[in-house]
Amino acid sequence: MAIEDGGFAPSSVVRNVQTIAELEAESTAKRNRLDRLSDRVSDFASSPSFLVIHIVWFAGWVVVNAFARKRLDPYPYTFLTFLVSLEAIFLTSFVLISQKHLERQAQRRAALDLQINLLAEQEMTTVLRTVSAIARHLDINDVPCSDEELNELAAQTDVAAIAKRVEAQDTDVSPS
Repeated sequence: MAIEDGGFAPSSVVRNVQTIAELEAESTAKRNRLDRLSDRVSDFASSPSFLVIHIVWFAGWVVVNAFARKRLDPYPYTFLTFLVSLEAIFLTSFVLISQKHLERQAQRRAALDLQINLLAEQEMTTVLRTVSAIARHLDINDVPCSDEELNELAAQTDVAAIAKRVEAQDTDVSPS
């Protein structure tokens, strides 16, 4: 299958990309209105337009209330402070809702990635065992690693032991 830059991708890659896109679309479709609104508000709040609107708004507010004959909100601009505080409360809530979604999405992706990596490790162990058996059967002794290394690599990986080791290592290097 052709890729936009003129290259080609194997059909398995195309299927994988399509599957991930479908999973993402399914996840997006399950989100409620508040979640989708939060994403839109967060997207807008992180845009240059949002910054420009606020610069113009604050400058206009200060100019109008500094030089107008009848001032709506004289210095120190208490009403403006009130409005900005309300905006910050709501904006923070929307951003936190969007961040929570992104965190859940990242956790799902990490779990999927872990499962795929574990499957790949099991497959590679099987391939290594098979290739080793074929080499022994054909009496091929020119192997790039020692028998001990080969046996270690061909052994079933103890995921729980590795997880404990990683956690212990994290604990050892964490600042107290």
